[in-house]
Amino acid sequence: MTMGKLPAWAVQRVSRRHEKLIQAALFLCAALSVLTTAAIILVLLGNAVYAPGARNAFFEQVSLWEFLTGTHWKPVEGPAGRFGIIPLLSGTIMVAVIASLVSVPAGLGAAIYMSEYAAPREREFLKPVLEILAGIPSVVYGFFALKFITPWILKPALGFFGLELGTFNALSAGIVVGIMVTPLIASLSEDVIRSVPRSLREAAYALGSTRFDVSVRVVVPAALSGILAAFLLAFSRAIGETMAVVIAGGQQPIATLNPLRGAQTMTSFMVHASTGDSAADSISRMSIYAIGIALFAITLTINLISGWILRRYREVYQ
Repeated sequence: MTMGKLPAWAVQRVSRRHEKLIQAALFLCAALSVLTTAAIILVLLGNAVYAPGARNAFFEQVSLWEFLTGTHWKPVEGPAGRFGIIPLLSGTIMVAVIASLVSVPAGLGAAIYMSEYAAPREREFLKPVLEILAGIPSVVYGFFALKFITPWILKPALGFFGLELGTFNALSAGIVVGIMVTPLIASLSEDVIRSVPRSLREAAYALGSTRFDVSVRVVVPAALSGILAAFLLAFSRAIGETMAVVIAGGQQPIATLNPLRGAQTMTSFMVHASTGDSAADSISRMSIYAIGIALFAITLTINLISGWILRRYREVYQ
C-alpha cells in the first residue's frame, strides 16, 4: 500500500517516526563534536596528569610551578632536563602577534573593499581567490617563507638598516602565518559587514557622507563585534599553526622577543618531539601532552572571549 492510499492518521504517524529518526541523526552529529573534544581532553590529561600502568605521567615528574614559570626548555632525561614553558610560549605569542599585524589590516581592507567598493563581478572573482589561499597546505607556505620571504624580501630590507636575519626566524614565520590567516579574517569580516542593514548606509549617504566615511564610520562600527570575533578566531588559528612555523621559524626554544632570531612554538615542539627517537614512556615524549593541555587551554580561552564579545557587543537591527 502506497503512502497516498494510507489514511491520514497513518501518514502522520509515519511522518512523526521519520522526524524522530532525523532528529536522532542530527543529535548524533551534534554530539560527535562534544564526544571528540571530551576524548581529546581525556587523552591529554591521562598522559600528562595520570598515566596508567608503570609509566609516570609528566606532572608526576615535573612540578606545575616549574612548568609554568621556568625560563629554560631542555626536554632530556635526568637532572639536566628543564621543562619551563615560557620559551615556547614566548615564541608562540611572538609569531601570532606578527601574524596579526600582517593579517588584520590586509583582511579587514579586503573585506571592506569586497563589501563596499567591489562590483558584483569583482567580488565573485576575489572571494574564491582568497578561499584558494586558505586551501593551500601550510607546508607549502613554510617553504615559501624559507625560500622567498627570508632571502629575497627580509634579508635585503633589514640588511639596508644593518640588521642581521637568521635563516630561521620568527619574523618570516609570523609573516607567512599572517598571509595564511588573512583569508579567514577577510571572509568572516566580509560576511559580517554585508549583514549591516542597507538603511544605515543610505542614511549616511543622504547626509552627504562619502563612501569612505560610510565604510569606516558607519559600517565598520556597526559590525565591530563580529569583526573582533573574527580577529580572535584568526589569532587562535595563528597560535595553532604548525608546519609553516616548523619550517620557517626553526627549532630554538629561547625565551626572547627578538623576531630576527629563530624561535620554537608549542606546536613546532610537538611535531619535533613526536617524530624523534625517544622512548614512548620518556619524559620528553610525555611533555607533548603537557604542551597540548596548555595549547588547548589557550585556544579555548580565546574562543570563549570571542564568543563573549560577539554576545556582549552585538548590534541587533530590526
